Amino acid sequence: MTATATAPTTGERADRTGGPRSPLAGTGTLIRFNLRRDRVRLPVWIGASLLATVGSVSSFKATYPEPEDIESAKATFEAPAGLAMSGPDHYLSGEYHYGAMTGHQMISYMALVIGIMSILTVVRHTRTEEETGRAELLRSNVIGRHAHLAAALVVAVAANVLLGVLLAAGLGSLGVDGVTASGSLLYGATSVGIGVVFTAIAAITVQITPFARGSSGMAIAALGVAYALRAVGDVGADTFSWLSPIGWAQRTYVYVDNRWWPLLLNVALAAVCVALAVFLSTRRDVGAGLRPPRPGRPSATDRLAHPVAFALRLHRGVLIAFGFGALLMGVAFGSLLGETDDVLDSSDEFRETVEELGGSLEEAFASVVLAILVLIAICYAVMTVLRARAEETGGRAEPLLSTGLSRTRWLGSHLVVALAGGSLISVLGGLGFGLAGAGPADDSGLIWSLTWAAAAYAPAVWVTAGIALVLVGWFPGASAAAWAAPAYMFFTVYLGQLMDTPDFLLNLSPLSHVPQVPAEDLEWTPLLILTALAAGLIALGLAGFRRRDLDLK
Repeated sequence: MTATATAPTTGERADRTGGPRSPLAGTGTLIRFNLRRDRVRLPVWIGASLLATVGSVSSFKATYPEPEDIESAKATFEAPAGLAMSGPDHYLSGEYHYGAMTGHQMISYMALVIGIMSILTVVRHTRTEEETGRAELLRSNVIGRHAHLAAALVVAVAANVLLGVLLAAGLGSLGVDGVTASGSLLYGATSVGIGVVFTAIAAITVQITPFARGSSGMAIAALGVAYALRAVGDVGADTFSWLSPIGWAQRTYVYVDNRWWPLLLNVALAAVCVALAVFLSTRRDVGAGLRPPRPGRPSATDRLAHPVAFALRLHRGVLIAFGFGALLMGVAFGSLLGETDDVLDSSDEFRETVEELGGSLEEAFASVVLAILVLIAICYAVMTVLRARAEETGGRAEPLLSTGLSRTRWLGSHLVVALAGGSLISVLGGLGFGLAGAGPADDSGLIWSLTWAAAAYAPAVWVTAGIALVLVGWFPGASAAAWAAPAYMFFTVYLGQLMDTPDFLLNLSPLSHVPQVPAEDLEWTPLLILTALAAGLIALGLAGFRRRDLDLK
């Protein structure tokens, strides 16, 4: 008698026993493997987030020791600029104790940090695995169709839950006035709510494009849109805040009203996004995206024979996305400029703060916003330099370097795109800020002044690119540490003064040495020094790349 084998159900693979393989087969093993790979990365993210939050809240007592100091801070945050940078004015409606300060000032800041951590974790363990071919190799054996996605979601959510628990415990143990145990528990829950939403959004973006960089870019763009909607809504158009998962978390009014129900919106959105991501994953092949790459021309144009033009072609999509995002964010903040003058007549404390900064209220607000917009350009510059490292490890640099193309020209082509593209993104942010702010502020000169002020931050972008290049040239295995530079600058812009950080630590950030134009006069000396420092870092990085072997995997 001849044995007859029964074919597995359509869409399923047989396991070792001959039966259909579960779509989640091997998920537990992948979870342990992902945790092993992230044994350094995730603890650093969680520890830094915890330290920034607890350190900021514990510093409130030293920063605002007297009731009049608290009232001064309250008056400052009642300004449109203050609300855009912090949260809704309901936190200011009652007693502005240290708990209300925590919810008002920290949730939006931490949302960006937690969102980026969640996005990068999901992309790293899904789309990056497919792009490198490892996912296809594993799925050809004992790994189910949805195992990679499920494992990535579990790890990202677990990281967010751990951070939420630590935040609740850390804040609750401070013994600061207004920072209650129940409020701390809700604060930790808001962090988890924000994290799971952007974990789920990243699960969707990894289905759309076949490239990890594109997946990260789309998810981070969604994070930026959520932050911008929250900022616009908190200034006055409350409806916009209800379109943002960050706005939902803020409207728990932690330490004030302690409302839990807005987090149900975060949970519902996350569940819908995860279900959609699972459905979309069944509509594509491994390694492919729902949006297939456009077919190229039969033959390359002559200009692609030049290394800079070729590098620009590689980075074109990300450059356009970052530039458009900076322009939109500039427009969002620029729409707030016309409302800043209304605060002068009602807030003597805020008037004094502006007088200390120098310049008008609009200029003081613009100086702070420009420092935030330039962080987008800095992130692009780091990402572009690290793309050269990805080209190297992916084996795509070796064929180019086996020709007459030198190492310096190859790496320098990516660097040129990073420097020029980062500067362009900074200028676009300033241009959008000026175009949107000129009308409300009734000052057409803002278009030129804010665009020029944004251009003044270009040397800070170049220094950051130089730091990334040094790591790629001399310490390629640690090149991902280049992200510590924009993270530190983000910290100094948002929390440096709030935490009463010593000047010598603030001075480690290149942004601290750029004149706060337009509130201050432009001084060329610090910009020239930053440019010289960038040139030195670039020369050092190129020298290291010339001396070491290529790292091929």
